[in-house]
Amino acid sequence: MASADVKHSSSPIPNDVDPIETNEWLESLDYVLESKGPERAKELLAALEAAAVRNGVELPFTATTPYINTIPRSDQPAYPGDRELERRIKSYVRWNAMAMVTRANRDKAKPGGHISTFASSATLYEVALNHFIRGRGEDNFSGDQVYYQGHAAPGIYSRAFLEGRLTEQNLVNFRREMGKGGGLSSYPHPWLMPGFWEFPTVSMGLAPIMAIYQARFNEYLTDRGIKDCKDKRVWAFLGDGECDEPETLGAITLAARECLDNLTFVINCNLQRLDGPVRGNGKIIQELEGTFRGAGWNVIKVVWGGDWDPLVEADHNGLLAQRMMEVVDGEYQKYVVAGGQYIREKFFGKYPELLERAKKLSDKKLEKMKRGGHDPEKVYAAYAKACERNGKPTVVIAKTIKGYGLGEAGEGRNITHNNKELNEKELHEFRTRFGIPISDERVAEAPFYRPPEDSPEMKYLRERRAALGGPVPSRHADVAPLEVPTLAEYGKTLEKLVSKGPGKEMSTTMGFVRLLTDLLRDKKIGKHIVPIVPDESRTFGMEGLFRQVGIYAHMGQLYEPVDADQIAYYKEAKDGQLLEEGITEAGSMSSFNAAGTAYSSHGVQMIPMFIYYSMFGFQRIGDLIWAAADMRAKGFLLGGTAGRTTLNGEGLQHQDGHSLVNAIAFPTVRAYDPAYSYETAVIMFHGLHKMYVENETCIYYLMLENENVVMPEIPAGPDGAPDKAVVEGIIRGMYRLKSVEANDAQQRVQLFGSGSILHGVLDAQQILAEKYAISSDVWSVTSYNELRREAQEVERWNMLNPTAPRKQSYFEQQLKDSEGPIIAASDYLRCLSEQVAPWAPAGMFCLGTDGMGRSESRENLRRHFEVDAASVVIATLYKLSQDGKLDAKVVDQAIADLGYDREKKSPLYA
Repeated sequence: MASADVKHSSSPIPNDVDPIETNEWLESLDYVLESKGPERAKELLAALEAAAVRNGVELPFTATTPYINTIPRSDQPAYPGDRELERRIKSYVRWNAMAMVTRANRDKAKPGGHISTFASSATLYEVALNHFIRGRGEDNFSGDQVYYQGHAAPGIYSRAFLEGRLTEQNLVNFRREMGKGGGLSSYPHPWLMPGFWEFPTVSMGLAPIMAIYQARFNEYLTDRGIKDCKDKRVWAFLGDGECDEPETLGAITLAARECLDNLTFVINCNLQRLDGPVRGNGKIIQELEGTFRGAGWNVIKVVWGGDWDPLVEADHNGLLAQRMMEVVDGEYQKYVVAGGQYIREKFFGKYPELLERAKKLSDKKLEKMKRGGHDPEKVYAAYAKACERNGKPTVVIAKTIKGYGLGEAGEGRNITHNNKELNEKELHEFRTRFGIPISDERVAEAPFYRPPEDSPEMKYLRERRAALGGPVPSRHADVAPLEVPTLAEYGKTLEKLVSKGPGKEMSTTMGFVRLLTDLLRDKKIGKHIVPIVPDESRTFGMEGLFRQVGIYAHMGQLYEPVDADQIAYYKEAKDGQLLEEGITEAGSMSSFNAAGTAYSSHGVQMIPMFIYYSMFGFQRIGDLIWAAADMRAKGFLLGGTAGRTTLNGEGLQHQDGHSLVNAIAFPTVRAYDPAYSYETAVIMFHGLHKMYVENETCIYYLMLENENVVMPEIPAGPDGAPDKAVVEGIIRGMYRLKSVEANDAQQRVQLFGSGSILHGVLDAQQILAEKYAISSDVWSVTSYNELRREAQEVERWNMLNPTAPRKQSYFEQQLKDSEGPIIAASDYLRCLSEQVAPWAPAGMFCLGTDGMGRSESRENLRRHFEVDAASVVIATLYKLSQDGKLDAKVVDQAIADLGYDREKKSPLYA
């Protein structure tokens, strides 16, 4: 900053028509800054800008500031730590991280790993871990929440090794998790290391969006009076290349809109991604600054280390800042490897005045001048500023060198990301540069190093973490179960799920909403439920919840809604319960993940219920659902408007015929396709018990259709209560719904139906009995996935215990006394039902909706996809003929009698 007594020797305006006037303005600004401070200067500049706009002056737009540090040296707070001890600790952490990856890749398995990311970000982490990031404290659920950059995992393991939380054998077994003595996962994976990692982050782009919604969920818990999270800060450590992922920046406006000043992003700008520069011809730091400032964030740039301060402070005419801005990132990367003479010639040499300023600096000095992200004092100042609450989220954008410290092995080079090990010469250089006390004789072994327990470094390390509330990362899941209601207690609600007469048909979606409405009033769990909707509440008939529980808004409702005179008006409230996320399934799923892990993050059991267009779930946000499984989230996913032929009219992009198949890949997801509302209710209460009483970490996925049908009562047992066999069957995947005996029947078949297609299967049952004298049993199959998983596990047990009595799966037990083949029909791909074909005692023929959807009536869609009643009849007759139990001429005649177009194009390719 120039002071008032410095005269501006030249105008910064090219071809200035009145340089004297310009200098007067600049000196006036200097005076205000010197006498009244920056805040007064900002007020005056804002007033001048407003006056200029009022007078029709078109001002030049800029979303960025000069390419220098946001915080000048004069505003830096004093560094509170022991710089020398911290430097040594950081060096040991660096060494062990590098040694861990190097040693792992000397093994013939060569499991990979990354050295360069942590090498560039070590200072960013160490300053945070020594002075800012709070541990979980005595209750195990306090402190900050940290999303670590996935590729930096070796550095986090290395620090945990110094702290005594990991053993040397753990480090030896990096990326060999089944090794003797226990290994370490490649990246942050709570599923694999449930006591260590809290959030999975290496699917790049997911950590930022999850961090934003985590910070907002912390405010939600506070505003609703469930848990005070005011002292919690959410940190997300990112890479600059990661910012190309749409999820990284896609939700940053929400963070500003919700005033999330409990959120800090730290972006490590080492200017390189896997193959080369992030922005070789541009400036990623400036690009990110403009993006975040435009979104309403505080932006703190940490570009230059303290070595540059004298040059920056002497830059009264702005020529140095101009040159800093002119140089593109690709050229800055060249400076890292080209040496001091090159820097002098190419950077300073463009302008004689700058070359003169650098005259006193040796080539060696120029080469060693640090970038901001490697200077602890600069990083500390940035973090201290970021932790000030001012109603805005903050991003710290720090410039670093990828592979810092690796020398010729990869410092600042394009190949550095893929560098997995150092040779002996490189190990010697690394050891010497960072002062690691390992002998020349042993350095080639890349041994791990931990100082003696009573050393100053170890004492300091422990003291700092103790002062901040304990070690991080750390995850705890020891939380008390909830007392949840049971199906038996909800008899009155079950009555609401039954059609009372003609014209009282309802959809399973409507049935779910009625159940949810009552659950929200439940004294045991009502306040724990987190309804989540991506702007489709009215589609799902949930607008009644607007008034009942309110829509969460951190600022409350600052306006009178246009429908204020309606019963179901749009009510926003600071203590609102419904998360109305807008048109963002990714944001909604991020809220689900935050709520679904509240038990481990906050020690509070929350019950997320996320309802959405089923097509836009696993297909669009499968990566976030996979992250939910990894982080051991629990809750309910509800795929509304489900089924390829059930959602009529909307067409190809909306009609879901495959999300249940997608769900197969997710081990913690239990997927169901209920046909009746009582089935939905049974599954919901079972899920509540499993997840919140037995504390199983799983996700229940239920399909909900929008087709209105007659909803029957749940079949009753001898005692008048819900039939226990039916309840068990709903949960385990299938139960016998209806049997029809045909007159003079010669054959019998087993008909499987699911969801809305079950009703067509029941129609087919009548046609088979009346026209073809075929008896049948209709089964409601609620979950092919659960049937296959259990059958597969039983089969595995049988394989590994070949001499023991053979076990039977639930599927086999249900069909052991049945007759005839299975004909299955669903509103999903054929492969969904084909999962259980290996265990079908008399063979199986499956119908499904393979192919692209289209806009049509349900009746025409079901004929097109060949899953209507006529299709089930033809498939049944065909299967019997193939089994030699029916003349093929009967099938041929049925095709004609049922008006079937045998020449129509296959729906798979239509």
